[in-house]
Order: sequence, then structure tokens, then C-alpha cells
Amino acid sequence: MDAYIKEAIIKGIWETIQMTTFSALFAYVVGLPLGVILYVTAKDHLFENKAVNAVVGFVINIGRSLPFLILLVLLIPFTRLVVGSSIGTTASIVPLTVGAIPIVARMVESSLNEVPSGIIEAARSMGAGPLFIIFHFILPEATPSLLLGGAINVATVLGYSAMAGVIGGGGLGAIALQYGYYRYEKQVLWVTVALLVIMVMLIQEAGVGLSKKVRRA
Repeated sequence: MDAYIKEAIIKGIWETIQMTTFSALFAYVVGLPLGVILYVTAKDHLFENKAVNAVVGFVINIGRSLPFLILLVLLIPFTRLVVGSSIGTTASIVPLTVGAIPIVARMVESSLNEVPSGIIEAARSMGAGPLFIIFHFILPEATPSLLLGGAINVATVLGYSAMAGVIGGGGLGAIALQYGYYRYEKQVLWVTVALLVIMVMLIQEAGVGLSKKVRRA
């Protein structure tokens, strides 16, 4: 393998980490509150509201139903508006974030649904208000599940980042496409695939480890 390809792969690893980290972070900034809203507005929950739950759920379901490659293309004008370009590592963060938000929201909702209703009833019996219950009972109780779900979400974003190379995004996906596919350099293709697999496994193990540590605490 040529030296310039090795340098490109090293750069691709760093770009992939950048895209994954920032996209996952921004997705949680929006997706976590949306997931909480879905949970608390559901039937028999703290802020039951069928209209809000239906609207938020509908929007999230639309986002989840769109294949990511199609979403990449649809968001090109929006990406240009936000960052001034539709290609490159920074530009890829926009569609990655948008694509991850509905996944995060549903994962958060699922984690919160695992909280035993008895904990909420006990908090209510002590006179705790709805917001106090959310921040001091529900979210702390759901933390292990949220961490595990977070690892899955980050791994999903990492997988999406590889697809961003199709429209000029950076990272390992772009290297796999440019060198491994277009130039028929199979060694590069297999190296980039192996690196992506290793990164996903590390993320998953970190999430499982953190989740177990929090459960024991």
C-alpha cells in the first residue's frame, strides 16, 4: 500500500471520528428532548397529550422512514445553506445529524418506557412535581439503558458516515469509494471496512461497559 494512501486512511479515520462525534452530539441535543416529549405525552403519562404525541411521533416516523442516501440528496440545499457547501467533512455533519435525530428520539423513548411505573407512583406519593419526577427519577433510572442505546446510536451514525462518501463527504467511506471501488484497489477497500468494523465494536463495548458500571453504582 502506497504511503499517500496510508496518509489518506489516517486522515479518513480522524474525519470519521469528527463526523460521528459531532453528529451524534447534535442529534442528542435535539433527539433527547423529543424522546422525552414522546414519553411524557403518551397515554397515562405525566403530560398526556394525544395531539402533541401524534404530531411529534408522525414527524419522527417520517424521518426514520427515509433511506439515508435519499436523505443525503434531499438535504443538499439545506446543507449548503447551513455550512456553505454540500461536500466535505463539515458538510456531512448536517445530514448525519438530521438522519440520527429520529433514531435518537425513539431510542430515548424506548429507554424511558423501561422505567417501572412504581417508581413514578412512589415519587408522586411523596409530592414530587412532574418536572422533578422527570429529572430526578425517570432519567436517572433510565441512564443505563440510555447509555446502551447511545452506543447503538453512535454506531449507527458511524455507519451512516460511510455512506456520506457517495455525495462527496469525507472519512473512511469516501476513501473506500474513491480508492477501493473506483480504482479497484481491493486492499484499501478491505482495510477501510475492517477499520469501520473495529470502530463500531469499540463503541459498542464502551457503551456496554458504561451501562454496566452505572447499574452497579
